[in-house]
Amino acid sequence: MNDEKNLPRGTLAHAPDLNWSQVRETVLMLELAAVQIEAAMRDSNASVEVLTDSFTTMAGSMRMISEIVQTLPNEGEVGTAKQNLHGVADRVSGMVHQAIIAFQFYDKLVQRLAHVGISLGGLSNLVSEPGRLYNPGEWVSLQGQIKSKYTTREEIAMFEAVMQGVPVHEAVERFMAEMKEKSDDIELF
Repeated sequence: MNDEKNLPRGTLAHAPDLNWSQVRETVLMLELAAVQIEAAMRDSNASVEVLTDSFTTMAGSMRMISEIVQTLPNEGEVGTAKQNLHGVADRVSGMVHQAIIAFQFYDKLVQRLAHVGISLGGLSNLVSEPGRLYNPGEWVSLQGQIKSKYTTREEIAMFEAVMQGVPVHEAVERFMAEMKEKSDDIELF
């Protein structure tokens, strides 16, 4: 694209002229998708940070409560109250534990969405440059960059399956099934 500064930035699909290009329209849509992902992640990160801080504080408070409850006598009404408080503290601690696991899933989601945004950006850049668009080596390089962003064996297997011709929906279904099987193996931080 010789003089990109003089080309209009938005869509021309509603009123195409001699400058209209399906490639430019594709790039516009890819850029929009990448920015929407980024904006959604930014918005949700603020809420998750508040929740993370709240649950961290709650976990610390639950530890303090449990320590104080342990100092109470075991007999009489106080002993009964101690047992009740200990049971409630255990239940709340279990809920905090489950919340931490949910935050780990959210963290994985954010990482995946970030990879998608980066991949869309790389694809947008490749498609917007005719010299790269028609060069198979550039596509292989982009595919290598995308694959390098995957962090799990299952993600890499999904990518390789698609590159080998497995329909995308089928590869994703396999990936989701494998991830569901692993959901019990979440590491706590």
